[in-house]
Formats: sequence, C-alpha cells, structure tokens
Amino acid sequence: MLKLIFSFIGLLLILTNTNAEENIMILKLKDGDVKIELFNDVAPNHVKRIKELAEEGKYDGVVFHRVIDGFMAQTGDVKFGNSSNDDYNIRSAGTGGSDLPDLKEEFSDLPHQRGTLSMARSQDPNSANSQFFICFKEAAFLDRKYTVFGKVIEGMEFVDSIKRGEPASDPDKIISFK
Repeated sequence: MLKLIFSFIGLLLILTNTNAEENIMILKLKDGDVKIELFNDVAPNHVKRIKELAEEGKYDGVVFHRVIDGFMAQTGDVKFGNSSNDDYNIRSAGTGGSDLPDLKEEFSDLPHQRGTLSMARSQDPNSANSQFFICFKEAAFLDRKYTVFGKVIEGMEFVDSIKRGEPASDPDKIISFK
C-alpha cells in the first residue's frame, strides 16, 4: 500500500513538473539567457500566440525597437522588426505584427512589476498581436489595461543591458525564443 502511495505521489510530481516546463521559455539575448514563466492560466490565448510564433522561429532576429530607460523594452514586430527578413525596416519597426488575427484582451489583476511580460497594443484593447514588452520596473499605470502573460524568473540582468532608444542605433535583437 505504501509503495502504491509513493508511486502515485511520484507520478503527480512528474505531471506537475511537465506542466510547469511547458510554461517556461528561454529568450536568448546577446548577453545571456532570460528564463521566462508564462501565465497560461491567466492569459491562455496570448500565451498560445507567443508559443506559436516562437515555435515557428518568428521572433528570432527581431529587434528591440522601443527601449525606454526606467520603463520597458519592447520587441516582437515579426513583420518589420525582424532583421533577418527582406521586410526589415527599423523606421517601421513597431508598426507591424504577424499574419495572425489580433487577440481579444485578457486583462487581469496581475501587476506590471519589474520583469513582467505584457502584450503591446494600439488604442484598441483587442489589438495585441505579436509585440510584447518587458518592464524594467513597476508600471502600475498599465495594470488592467494591458495583458500580462508572463514574468522573467532568471536573467533580468540581461534585459537590463538591452540598448536604449526608440529605436536604438544598431538595436539589440532576440537571438532565439524557445
């Protein structure tokens, strides 16, 4: 009986760990790897979109087109911001998205704190597509107005070292997002 209980507990731990690993991604930057936890339970459609674009390699080579000291680093324009594509145009970076439809907002009570990942959008709350930003510090004025979908759990120092600018000259880019 005791053996059966331990087997059940072991299986539970494996399943829990597997589920947790599905919601961890690595954002590879020039200075190092940033480990990100995704909030599938809070913003399932946004997490699904990020994973889908990442699995297709759409974020690889995309520049950080808007990096404001003391606020956030924005990236994810897979149309105009991908330095590996023919459509790359640093002046247009930040105006594009993916070929997929925009997402309906999934606002929550999760705060915009240091390390929060949130979807960028236009004035329309239902216009998030592929672009996202990482907060350098608390930005409470964004709470319940932008969809929080994850947080940095390791490597925030590498986010801190992203070149500043709108856009920066020779902007930093995502090497890979897996």
